[in-house]
Amino acid sequence: MRQEHQHYHADLQALDDRCLNPSQAADLNSIINRSRRQVLKGGLALAAIGLFGTSLLGCQRSSAPAASPLLGFSGVAAQTAADFDRVLVAEGYRAQPFFSWGDAVLDNAPTWREDASQDWQAQLLQAGDNHDGMHFFPFEQAPNDHGLLVINHEYINPTLHTDGFRYTDLADGRRQRPVDQVRKEQAAHGVSVLEIRRSADGQWQRVAGSRYHRRISAMTPMAISGPLRGDPRMRTASDPTGTRVLGTLNNCSMGVTPWGTYLTCEENFHNYFVNRNAADHATRPTHQRYGIGNGQRSAYYAWESVDERFDATPDDNQPHQGQVNEPHRFGWVVEIDPFDPDSMPIKRTAMGRLSRECAVVSLGEDGRMAIYSGDDARGEYVWKFVPDGRHDPANPANPAASRQLLDSGTLYAARFNEDGSGQWLPLIWGEQGLTPANGFADQQAVLLNARGAADLLGATPMDRPEWVAVHPDSREVYITLTNNRERGERFPLHPANPRPNNQHGQIVRWREANADPAATTFEWDVFLLAGDQPGALDAEGQPLPDNLIGNIRGDIFSSPDGLAFDGAGRLWIQTDSDEEAAHTVNTGCNQLLCADPQSREVRRFLVGPRGAEITGITWTPDYRTLWVNIQHPKLSYPASDGHSRPRSTTLVITHEDGRVIGS
Repeated sequence: MRQEHQHYHADLQALDDRCLNPSQAADLNSIINRSRRQVLKGGLALAAIGLFGTSLLGCQRSSAPAASPLLGFSGVAAQTAADFDRVLVAEGYRAQPFFSWGDAVLDNAPTWREDASQDWQAQLLQAGDNHDGMHFFPFEQAPNDHGLLVINHEYINPTLHTDGFRYTDLADGRRQRPVDQVRKEQAAHGVSVLEIRRSADGQWQRVAGSRYHRRISAMTPMAISGPLRGDPRMRTASDPTGTRVLGTLNNCSMGVTPWGTYLTCEENFHNYFVNRNAADHATRPTHQRYGIGNGQRSAYYAWESVDERFDATPDDNQPHQGQVNEPHRFGWVVEIDPFDPDSMPIKRTAMGRLSRECAVVSLGEDGRMAIYSGDDARGEYVWKFVPDGRHDPANPANPAASRQLLDSGTLYAARFNEDGSGQWLPLIWGEQGLTPANGFADQQAVLLNARGAADLLGATPMDRPEWVAVHPDSREVYITLTNNRERGERFPLHPANPRPNNQHGQIVRWREANADPAATTFEWDVFLLAGDQPGALDAEGQPLPDNLIGNIRGDIFSSPDGLAFDGAGRLWIQTDSDEEAAHTVNTGCNQLLCADPQSREVRRFLVGPRGAEITGITWTPDYRTLWVNIQHPKLSYPASDGHSRPRSTTLVITHEDGRVIGS
């Protein structure tokens, strides 16, 4: 069971991360080629300093990190043992399992069974699989002791079933799946909403009998809003109006609006669909550019064998050619009101269709907003959406006017220039080649194929853009670029992505002009390059190659992924690396770290169990309680009996004397 799960995650991760970008950003070739030559001649640090100057990059190596007044804990050691199956947290802190796959969400949920024998109806009442982005929404009366915890469930593992995934290979190349397995997998996707409260003894608990408890899944009805509502390209045989869709998929990271709603993001939705007509697939940029399967079966799940929605092969005998448009109905930001359990989630199409990692809001003093996102695949782009209107905080909670801000605005893709400047490139139909001659019939076509539009505009292909975090005071914006082993081959070197075969990733930050979220220009630098320290050795005692050396001031890590600021301006970093790969021999298991943006010191706060990604992060308003997620652990976590079925789990972390986390 555990070996199957381990191989499944590695295969699925490779599929999710594959390159789908046909562009080479030709207008930047002269810059990129010069960068390549400098790296080859003088090493990475010399190339970076030569291109940017020290004032922007600020990433020269130092022999020891400067002591940070922000970081008040002692770092924990990296863990490289093959049987490490627990959580290690900084001294003085306590990390406890709080909410695991299969735990009750609704009051009538049955108790989880260790053999995973429960059916899909039970799963609809319980926590889904693979916890990811999340947020704590406090109640006004007791904001640090009572609130709603909203958690994404990104995808599913074979351990969801007693005997793993079951397939029957058919003679024509298709795969048949059992109906009961597919239904359970659909039920284990989506979002959980929990009302939680801290009891008199300091322990957090789920509130029994709460009207707010809710499970949103791949079966939940959702509204389509914005420019593509009712558009012919959103209509299917099951929804001829193009206004309703069933479910949300691959919910990775998220965002929170100033009016108190939750923005969950649909990431690698392409793995769920197949278009078996190769000739038709070749004519559809929205299938090609987004990686919709082209063969006899979808990549892993084969849901199309049970649920026709996921078979995107055109059928001339069906209205709207059957379900050929169903993939168009995924890849959106979905707005959920956690305080109204009867409300229908809304897919906001004005924000563009991406394999979106997050939707992080930056709010200016004048009410203008930007919502930042990464598109998580090799060579994809950094994005922001700027609503046309302004947020008015004087309005009552959850005003209809505020929600409508997400239905009209401008979507931008980022171009990073060699001198540390940057532009936001607007995706506006009729401008800069976004015309019918280039395959864009209208603005709806631009939003539906935002990736293709950004290709045409010359946005900068990045090394897997993932989570975004905005500094609470300066509004500086940080983004994790997790890794890209094809950098230098499929994608030429670029100053923001300066390493060939980039196995460890980096964090880039930018400053909008005048700190205005709606600005169209910015300045940027590389905050840090992840990886080993200079002089590090591999498992055989040999020096590591230059592309595996970073410039971290403090505790090393690989593949930054999750990212968030706390109220004091500490930058929290979560990782998603393959600890069984040769390049992670020294970084070991995935981690939660904390960085000081000024001194750039990094300290390791927590290490997770073997095989797990550390993801999702949220606090109480006083920052004395922290929640993080342990996703897809390899071994028996959270049990430690050596044989239990591993479970994705939300941890609750506090300090033994009640102090602010990290201080």
